[in-house]
Amino acid sequence: MTKTIKMLVAAAGGLLLSTLPAHAALNVLACEPEWGALVRELAGEDAQVYEATTALQDPHRIQARPSLLSAARKADLLVCTGAELEVGWLPILIRQSGNDRIQPGKPGNFEAAQYVPRLEVPARLDRADGDVHAAGNPHIQTDPRNIALVAAALARRLGEVDAAHAAGYQRRLADFDTRWKAAVQKWQQQAAPLKGLPIVVQHKAWPYLENWLGLKEVASLEPKPGVEPTSAHLSEVLGQLQPQGARVIVRAAYNDARASDWLAERSRLPVAVLPFSVGGTDGAKDLFGLFDDTLQRLLAAAKGAAK
Repeated sequence: MTKTIKMLVAAAGGLLLSTLPAHAALNVLACEPEWGALVRELAGEDAQVYEATTALQDPHRIQARPSLLSAARKADLLVCTGAELEVGWLPILIRQSGNDRIQPGKPGNFEAAQYVPRLEVPARLDRADGDVHAAGNPHIQTDPRNIALVAAALARRLGEVDAAHAAGYQRRLADFDTRWKAAVQKWQQQAAPLKGLPIVVQHKAWPYLENWLGLKEVASLEPKPGVEPTSAHLSEVLGQLQPQGARVIVRAAYNDARASDWLAERSRLPVAVLPFSVGGTDGAKDLFGLFDDTLQRLLAAAKGAAK
């Protein structure tokens, strides 16, 4: 091989190496879109994220499709809500994956609900009470203060499973935390008119949002959590609205609209369709947009109810 050819081969080899990634990205399987969005904030290009559900799906009930099983087999880190939200499908998925890294109790298994104060923890467990979770209401992502608590714990866990980039995760956490605190302060100022607003909910998915904003839940369209309302129950709720002073009906973007629309037509109350998670509406493209859009929709509905 001549000197010129050797130089060309070396140059080509160097060019090839320069186009390869400096390291293999961490494979993360996020059970819900909010946690996928949070991983992207904290990990940047250091992680590849696959989301098991969308904001237009009920996270309690999904199908373990082949692509999801493949993602579970490859995952270095599983990031889920926990608190039994995914109890109907996640344990089977973990077991079938055969992936030791994401088994319960392993560093690769992260449950966000472990890091926040949980509301509506039942004093008793009885299936007759409907879809009640022993660990409390799992819909923690509707309070941005919970997102901050989970972010700190998740950054630590990312550094534990990927020690080589731990400093990067902490650096991004600090940046996210600064931006998030400023956003929460802004949202709380914007939401001041909502304090004490009496609302009707389609599903008991909003206690954390209610606790944060001071909303007052006066009725639920579901007779029991997770139980579809009958026409008799909806008629009963309709009769309660005026005495209780209800002003807005709240449902998640993934909820079937029929029950809330039926009640809205007869009560003349506005319906606030909230994104519930990242991607639930066009405005909720990331975590910041999730709360921007949630507040805008609530404020618009409350303004409409006041007319």
